[in-house]
Amino acid sequence: MKLRDLALLASRDPALDATSTIDATLACSEIARPLVIAGLAERWSNSTLVVATPTGTAAQMIHDDLVHYVGADNALLFPAWETLPFERVSPSVESMGKRLEVLWRLRASDKPRIVVGSVRALLQKLAPGATTREPIIVRRGTDVNADHLMERLIADGYRREDLVEHRGECAQRGSIIDVFPSTTDAPSASTCGATKWTDSPRST
Repeated sequence: MKLRDLALLASRDPALDATSTIDATLACSEIARPLVIAGLAERWSNSTLVVATPTGTAAQMIHDDLVHYVGADNALLFPAWETLPFERVSPSVESMGKRLEVLWRLRASDKPRIVVGSVRALLQKLAPGATTREPIIVRRGTDVNADHLMERLIADGYRREDLVEHRGECAQRGSIIDVFPSTTDAPSASTCGATKWTDSPRST
């Protein structure tokens, strides 16, 4: 039996019958919470379950456990900004990118089953256009105009550099464009213009 099978079994537990109402209260031990949440997600398979936790650490722990029950595509972490209000420091590019990715997935056809976030993350305001902005998606075998792609990247907040080293940076070397998406661990190099885009499907 796989862990994903346990989520299906948990969804059939009579103890979860009480969750059929909006104001239901269900108590369970801390160690069982990820399994119970996965079971609830199975019951409400046509909806996205939002899980609020007291701290970001708790959100990360529950998210990591949920991935084993429902898969990484169905359990997303909604991170909080690392900065406090009125601080003259911008949140990290990675955090902003992940928040936008979650918001986009909630509008997409393949919505996640579960979104986990701390109370702080869920209460923080969204940037203008955060709920309507679409990602840049490039697929293998499609023609891409390098200049237009660079203009779109810069308009979406990417910084143009001579050498890509950090998240949120892009660079152009003739028909080759280097992009370091905000939600990945490494940059990608792809060829545009007269030739076909050679990278795998990627969302930036």
